[in-house]
This record gives sequence, C-alpha cells and structure tokens, in this order.
Amino acid sequence: MADVRTYTNLEVAVRNDTSDVGEGPVFDPRTGHLLWVDIYGRKIYQDNLSTGRHTVTDVGTMVGAVAPRATHDGFAVAVADGFGYVTGDGLTLVDPVLPEPNLRMNDGKVDSRGRFWAGSNDMEFAPGQGRLHRWDGDGPSVVVADGLVLPNGLGWNAEDTVMYLADSYANLLYRADFHAEPGELGRLEVLTKTEGAGVPDGLAVDVEGCFWVAMHGGREVRRYDPTGRVIGLVPVPVLQPTSCAFGADGRLFITSARNGLSAEELTNSPLSGSVFVVETGTEGVPVRPFRA
Repeated sequence: MADVRTYTNLEVAVRNDTSDVGEGPVFDPRTGHLLWVDIYGRKIYQDNLSTGRHTVTDVGTMVGAVAPRATHDGFAVAVADGFGYVTGDGLTLVDPVLPEPNLRMNDGKVDSRGRFWAGSNDMEFAPGQGRLHRWDGDGPSVVVADGLVLPNGLGWNAEDTVMYLADSYANLLYRADFHAEPGELGRLEVLTKTEGAGVPDGLAVDVEGCFWVAMHGGREVRRYDPTGRVIGLVPVPVLQPTSCAFGADGRLFITSARNGLSAEELTNSPLSGSVFVVETGTEGVPVRPFRA
C-alpha cells in the first residue's frame, strides 16, 4: 500500500462528549452551519463553526438523517417510522413508511434534484431486511432497493451518473448506474468487499470521482477510487468514526460515536462523539437541500 496517501492534519471541529451515535453531517446553505444527528440520542445538532455556537433540537424519536429544506424553514428528516419535517413546533411525520417496531430509518442524503434517499434496517440487523427508500416530498416514498442488511452512507459522482452505497454489516460497497432526471437506480453491483478493521459506515463523494468512507470500529476514514481501490487513509483518534461530509472549502468533517464503548475504551478515546476535520486537497460533490 505504498501508493496510499495518509492524511495527518486532523483537528477537532466540535468537541462533544455526550453524543451517543453522531451521524449524517451536512452543511445548511441557508446558514452555513454544520448539521448532524445523534441517532439514539434523538437529536439534531446545528454548529456555527465560526462562533462555536451549538444548538440542539430534541426530535423525540430516533433520527437517522437530516436535510435542510430549499423553500421552507426547518428540516426534512428520516426518523424511526419514516420521513417527515422538524420545525419549531416539533416533528411532523409525513410518510410513516415503517410502522413495524423492529424497523427504523438510518443514514440518508439528498440528490441533485432535491429528493431524499435513506436506508432502513431491522433493529437487530437481520440480513435481507434492509431497504433503500426515495422520498420526493409530494407523495409517499418508494423502495428503490431491498435485500440489504444495513444500508448506510450514500452519494453520487460529480457527473450524476453513479450512486455509491455502503452496506455496513455485509462489509460491502456498492455502485449503481444513476439516472438523475427520473431518480432511477440501476442494479446495485458490488464494487468491493471491505477488509481490515471496522465496517463501512457513512460516506462522501469528491469531484475527482473518489469517495471517502468512515470505517466504524476501524479508527479511520478511507478514500476509495471509482474501481474500489483504497488510495487514501485518514487516521482518527476514536474507535468509531461514523460518517463524513465536505465543507465548501474542501475540508472533510467526520462524525463519531460513543455507543457501545466500555469505560476503558472511552478513557482511551475521550474524543468519541466529537466531530473532526481534515484538509483533503480536493472538493466534495455539492449536496442539495430537500426540495419540498
């Protein structure tokens, strides 16, 4: 792996020692703030990185992903039971697609046309129960792919012709042809099976066609090229990096989790639950706000 670049200029962007499962970072173009969620803590965080101001919204249920809205205040969210909105009045569940108590929504992201994509999974991670959903905002969501375990990070290349998807507990990274205008997905094809410590969690795609994957349990973020080859590593000082997102300046912001760690592990990784940032030398594919 002599040709693998290691990125060592990592810093703490947001110190947080209470977040249980930090996930789903995304920047809000309305404010410039960093948004992210605590899935099991049932919270949305908003961080003004210039002032250090940290705003917390209690959603009242597990929240897998958050997205800013293009034409309204508040946020679109993928929560335990489906899709909805969070405003100053709280959560409004609009699409209760997962009424089963053993299922919940997980990570998600908005595509170039403003549609919200999110994975769902069985609470015990039963194989074959994972699905990939697309919510357009003007009707019920649709299931785009099924038969997965824990569909997690996803994103699109700069040309908007390929989607990447991580299935965490299958240790698989998928690619699929993407048709942007109708929002249609081709067959999911295994790009690579991840090896080494950790499982593939959240991801972000850069403008050079590569994608960055947080390895939960692996203490690193990996940069993969479009063929599935590892070409970069970002060591992190915590056991469980969870996801990542690019800022407008090309820096990569990395969330992390405390959930499941022993007292000894937390002592050895006191920054678990915090958000980190690293210079990458590239830029991310822009992530749009939700259109509804």
